[in-house]
Amino acid sequence: MRTPVPHEGKDDAHNKCADQFPPNRYPGMDVLVDGVSFDALQVGVRVLWEIKTHQFYTYPDFIQDKEIDKEMKQLDKERKAAAACGYDFVVGVSTDAHKLALLKRDSTFKIAVTGCKR
Repeated sequence: MRTPVPHEGKDDAHNKCADQFPPNRYPGMDVLVDGVSFDALQVGVRVLWEIKTHQFYTYPDFIQDKEIDKEMKQLDKERKAAAACGYDFVVGVSTDAHKLALLKRDSTFKIAVTGCKR
């Protein structure tokens, strides 16, 4: 079961991106599926999205590595929850550098570069 819920974060730039890329079925809302919150449910298809808008490329290498460690735990949990409920899962990131860093850790993720600005 999916339930629209208010955006968890109070980050306006992030929320704007999540509402527009992909087009979010519930603009202004996150989507709760199997107890896990997602940034968007794509219009017209069964695809849940997690959006990352932080300026990953500006972080020192050590911080990038720590951030990827943290994100991989979150993204794995979200992907499993989405699959268990019959949804596909895509991660949206702002830059190619962020996409490549995630794919280096796990090449099975579906990742799209949104180009969203901070």
